[in-house]
Amino acid sequence: MTVQSSPWDEDYRRRGNLWGGVPAPLPDLPAGAAVLEVGCGNGKTLGALIRRSAHVAAVDLSPRAVALARRHPDAASASFAVADARCLPFCAETFDAVFLVHIAGHLPGPGRRAVASEVRRVLGTGGTAFFRGFSVEDMRAGKGTETEPQTFRRGDGILTHYFTEDEVRELFAPLVPVSIRTHRWRMRVRGRDLPRAEIEGFFRKAE
Repeated sequence: MTVQSSPWDEDYRRRGNLWGGVPAPLPDLPAGAAVLEVGCGNGKTLGALIRRSAHVAAVDLSPRAVALARRHPDAASASFAVADARCLPFCAETFDAVFLVHIAGHLPGPGRRAVASEVRRVLGTGGTAFFRGFSVEDMRAGKGTETEPQTFRRGDGILTHYFTEDEVRELFAPLVPVSIRTHRWRMRVRGRDLPRAEIEGFFRKAE
């Protein structure tokens, strides 16, 4: 996947800010932590990260997403780059914390493994990685064209993979899982209560 062919960039071109509202709760960070957000999108999570750290870097594959994120009211204190999560433009052990919020799940299997490898590489010893992705229990699992087990392509060309907790644990090994849990809630759609589910993983790089 390249910047030029990314369906995400086309989606941002057509629709502008794709993500709004209040971001889901994020873990606390040590004072002065160097933080990386992989896949910052239009900056929905950015403000929450900046409030937790004065040293935030944000990357996204889509140039249009990065341009939108730069408009965030607090963006002046962050640094930005257009970059592929599978090949991050940072030296090894640069960051104390890395966040991937609904990013790895939009890649096929080899891409997910490459992203996890890059997270391990840029994360410093004792650092933490935070993952969030949709669960196989989510109402959207199974919708679209299946391209590999539990990975589906929507009409707009965007892939979504639906995870199990064991899969998330294996994906980020040998990082040590501090917690892996499935967050479940109900969404009312056209008079029906439908199940939503996403998996949150919190990992530490052992010394």
